[in-house]
Amino acid sequence: QVQLVESGGGLVQPGGSLRLSCAASGSIFSIDAMGWYRQSPGKQRELVAVIISGGSTNYADSVKGRFTISRGNAENMVYLQLSSLKPEDTAVYYCYGLFVIRATMPPMSYWGTGTQVTVSS
Repeated sequence: QVQLVESGGGLVQPGGSLRLSCAASGSIFSIDAMGWYRQSPGKQRELVAVIISGGSTNYADSVKGRFTISRGNAENMVYLQLSSLKPEDTAVYYCYGLFVIRATMPPMSYWGTGTQVTVSS
């Protein structure tokens, strides 16, 4: 029932910018955290950025100062602004959510299906 859908990926030149969006839908009681992960061919999925319910954020060292994660006015939206892009940022970017579906149950992790970001000249 719960789904995460990403959008905004594409092809950009080095030094360019891109804005990714993620919308969560379904019956969600509360959101503990939302974030972004990425995965390149032959590599494991890695954390890019996360934002918790109180607004605190954390970033991978490789993207600090270049990427910004934010929540939309709607509680089910999260964004990732990617700037000063490098070829090594090329990956499939996945939206992540840590959601409480029922108040009596612990939070569970949910994943989107990903959006491709390619940084190349």
